[in-house]
Amino acid sequence: MDSDTKLIGNMALLPLKTQFKGPAPKETREMDIIDEALYYFKANVFFKNYEIKNEADRTLIYITLYISECLKKLQKCTSRGQGEKEMYTLGITNLPIPGEPGFPLNAMYAKPANRQEEEVMRNYLQQIRQETGLRLCEKVFDPQTDKPSKWWMCFVKRQFMNKSLTAPGQ
Repeated sequence: MDSDTKLIGNMALLPLKTQFKGPAPKETREMDIIDEALYYFKANVFFKNYEIKNEADRTLIYITLYISECLKKLQKCTSRGQGEKEMYTLGITNLPIPGEPGFPLNAMYAKPANRQEEEVMRNYLQQIRQETGLRLCEKVFDPQTDKPSKWWMCFVKRQFMNKSLTAPGQ
């Protein structure tokens, strides 16, 4: 993480390679935080504890939890098109942000300092969710069969740090 990285709460506002509107700066390097979260997801999902070394780790944790939510939705999808629709809907869903009741990791995340920071955080997390859902569909759906890969779907029942971004039953 660079020393000039902007923070919202105690989460890093990291650059993203995305077409979605939002407060994230444009990423110019090969991999961004979403690529990193997708790459390490299969290993990280087994962690019951995760040592936070810097603010970027909080962003990574959020994305990892979101990928778990996405997989729950994608297991019910029969095609990539249907999966992308589900990901779009989930991406724009108003999920709780740090500091709000219902956010699963309030103990590790600082709530936004003011209304302006809260709005930036809400928009940044939505931007992350939209881009993550789109990239996850590229990885999960087999281009030949248009079906979800069993090598991704086998992680549906796993919970990273025994947490979930949504309440049970959603």
